[in-house]
Amino acid sequence: MMSLKAVAAKVFAYWMAKKNGKWINHPIAAQEKVFQSLIAKARLTRFGTDHDFSTISTHAEFVKKVPIRDYEELRSYVELVIQGEKDILWPGKPSYFAKTSGTTSGVKYIPITKESIRCQVNASRDAILSYIHETGNSGFVDGKMIFLQGSPTLDTKGGIKVGRLSGISAHYVPGYLQRNRLPSWETNCIEDWETKVDAIIAETENENMTVIAGIPSWVQMYFEKLKHKHQKRIGELFQDFQLFIYGGVNYEPYRSKFENLIGKKVDSIELFPASEGFFAYQNSQQEKGMLLLLNAGVFYEFVPADEFFKDSPRRLLLHEVVLGTNYVMIISTNAGLWAYNLGDTVQFISLDPYKIIVSGRIKHFISAFGEHVIAKEVEEAMKAGIEQTNAVVNEFTVAPHTNPSEGELPYHEWLVEFESLPEDLNQFAEVLDKTLQEQNSYYFDLIDGKILQRLKITPIQIGGFKEYMKSMGKLGGQNKVQRLSNDRKLAEGLSAFGTAT
Repeated sequence: MMSLKAVAAKVFAYWMAKKNGKWINHPIAAQEKVFQSLIAKARLTRFGTDHDFSTISTHAEFVKKVPIRDYEELRSYVELVIQGEKDILWPGKPSYFAKTSGTTSGVKYIPITKESIRCQVNASRDAILSYIHETGNSGFVDGKMIFLQGSPTLDTKGGIKVGRLSGISAHYVPGYLQRNRLPSWETNCIEDWETKVDAIIAETENENMTVIAGIPSWVQMYFEKLKHKHQKRIGELFQDFQLFIYGGVNYEPYRSKFENLIGKKVDSIELFPASEGFFAYQNSQQEKGMLLLLNAGVFYEFVPADEFFKDSPRRLLLHEVVLGTNYVMIISTNAGLWAYNLGDTVQFISLDPYKIIVSGRIKHFISAFGEHVIAKEVEEAMKAGIEQTNAVVNEFTVAPHTNPSEGELPYHEWLVEFESLPEDLNQFAEVLDKTLQEQNSYYFDLIDGKILQRLKITPIQIGGFKEYMKSMGKLGGQNKVQRLSNDRKLAEGLSAFGTAT
C-alpha cells in the first residue's frame, strides 16, 4: 500500500509539472522576463552604474555595454564584496561564497545570493518531481537517500559564509526529507574523502537505501568498497535501490561499470548544477538530454565555439540557436554574474522544448594539430569501444603526443584504467579511432593525410587515477578527472602511478 508521503509526492509532482509547463511552453517570453528582471534589480549596483544599466532595455544594448567576462575579469568586483562593500554585483551582500578551484584563476569565490540559492534548491526539487510525474514512481520517498557531497562546514570571508556548493546545499535539504537523509551531519563534515566513505558505508550498509546521488566517479568508489566488504552487488545489498542522481560528468563512460556493480537496472536523473547556477535537469527517462531551465534566475547567451576566440563573437539568444552546434554558454544571474563565461560548452538536441547536453569545456580540448577534439567526441568513442569489446573502464583521459620516437607520427594517447581489459586491445583502439574519425572531420583529415597516426592506448593500473587525484589533493567531493587536455601535464602526472603491463 502506498504511504501518505508517496501519495503527497505524486500530487505535488502533478501540480509542479502544470506550473512549470507555463514557461516550458513559452520559452522566449520566459527568458525575456528573466532578462528584464535582472537588469531592473541590479540597475543601482556598482556594476549596474558602471555599465549604464539604466539605458539598457534590449539584448543588443546589453551586448554593447557588457562584454563577456571570465572570473579573472570579474575579480575586481568580487574583491570589493569580500572587503565588505554592499550593492556591488547584486543588491545587498551575497549570502554565501561558493569556493571553487579554477585552473587559471586559482581559488575562486562565486557569490550566491538568497535569490540564487532558492533557485538552486527549487531546481533540485523539480528534477525529482519531474521524474515522479513522468514515471508514477514515488515509493522511493519512504526509503533512505544519500548524496555524496562536500563538507557542510562553512568558513567566513568578509563576513560572508564560504564553502563548497554541495556543502552549502546541505543546509537547504527540505524538512520532509531530513528523516530520510544520510549520512549524518557529523559524517558529512569529515574532510578526508577515504575516511568519509568508510564512515558513510558504516551508516548506510544496513539501511533501506532507495536513492543515491553524487558525481559518478566518487559514487563508484562507495559502491566498490561496499561490494568488496559484503561480496554482494549493490542491488542485492540495497534491494529497494531505485534511483541514481548524478551530475558533473558524462555518465556514459561509467554506465557499464555501474550496471556491473549494481546488478540490476536502476533509473537515473542527470543534473547540470554549478556554483554559478542550476541550469538543466533530465526530464525524461525515454529521451536523452536535459531540460534547460529558463525561469530560474539565469539569462543565457550562446556563442558558437568556433567563434569564441574571435574579437567580436556572436552572442546568440535562445531563438537563434540550432541543433548540433557546439556553443559556449554565457550566463547572467541573480547572484550578480554578468555575461559570465561559465567555461562549459553545450549542444542543443531539442528546440521544443529546449534541451541540451554538455559537450565539454571551452578550455579542455585537443587541438595540438588543428583537430579541435572535444569531450563529447571522446566520450562517444569510449562508449562505442566499451559496447563493441565488452571492456569495463573505470576512468580515462586523453592527451596529444607531439614528439614521439624518431620516425613515428604524432598521435593521441588515451590513458585508460580498465577494470576488465578488452580481449583485443588493438581492436578496442581501432573502434575508438574509427568512431572519433566519424565524428570529427578534422581528425579524419589528419589521419587520412598521415599527419597523425592512429591513437594509442596506455593502460593505467587499477587505482592509478584515484592515487593521482589523492596526490593532488582532489580526491572526492566535487573534484573530477579532466577528460582531455591540450598538453601532457595530466598524462605525465599519471605515469608516476604506474601503467599496467
